[in-house]
Amino acid sequence: MSWFKEAAGGPAPAAFKEKAENLTEDDPAIPGRKVSNKSANRPFLAYHEYRVQQEKLHQEWLEEKKAHDEAVARGEKVKALRRDPTEVREVGVLGVLKFLLVLAVVVSLSGKFVTNSYTWDYETKWLQLKSYIPEGGRLFSPEYLATFNGEDPNKPIYVAIDGEVYDVTKGKSYQKGGSYHILAGKEGARAFGTGCFKEHMTHDKRGLTQEERDGIEHWKQFYRDHQTYRKVGKVALRPIDLKTDPPLHCIPERREQELAERAKKAKAAAEKPSVPEHQEL
Repeated sequence: MSWFKEAAGGPAPAAFKEKAENLTEDDPAIPGRKVSNKSANRPFLAYHEYRVQQEKLHQEWLEEKKAHDEAVARGEKVKALRRDPTEVREVGVLGVLKFLLVLAVVVSLSGKFVTNSYTWDYETKWLQLKSYIPEGGRLFSPEYLATFNGEDPNKPIYVAIDGEVYDVTKGKSYQKGGSYHILAGKEGARAFGTGCFKEHMTHDKRGLTQEERDGIEHWKQFYRDHQTYRKVGKVALRPIDLKTDPPLHCIPERREQELAERAKKAKAAAEKPSVPEHQEL
């Protein structure tokens, strides 16, 4: 508390003086002055030593350059002069790319060690090699598509919507026992619009409301933009028989309404007078 005594009017404390036996190093800033090798001085001493070493290397290179230039002037065949080892080199684009590559490898290996996943359990289609492979226009028949329904553990799980086939293997809902397993291996555009997953597993979109058609487009966009689902091809849809009626709705009120409309159309068709065929005389 010597500073307190001085503030109270007492004598100033004695100035600190390093012991002579501790002054073993040359002061980098003041020639002829000695300093101690204490921890506070070591960074400055190390930097001074580094600068001395760099100057020595530079002088050696200057001697090599002088000898090289003299040999060239005499017309002698000489080797290429090495670069100055003390020259400051910029990192450059290639250096940055190398650093980023090394960093990516280190982060990936760390993820494998910590989470057993090279991507730290982060799932996205952009980290999957298959996402950068062209689809190639793979075409599925309905029968072949049905084999990708999750029953075979060695096969992926596919769903189709409006003719587009998507790999949804990583979606637990599409796996066996999942809430959307009914969609696996099938085309169900109509069901995506109406919500009738048992009755409307078909691509027949006749009679749908605009809201239901918008719902189909919403789901198509959902699969296109999904992080882990990816498009793998198309399914060859069979033509719709326009002479048949579309599937009835699963909601009782809508079903009754559709049945009434069909009965009305059938009655109108039966009451319509038939046109006699033209007979030649």
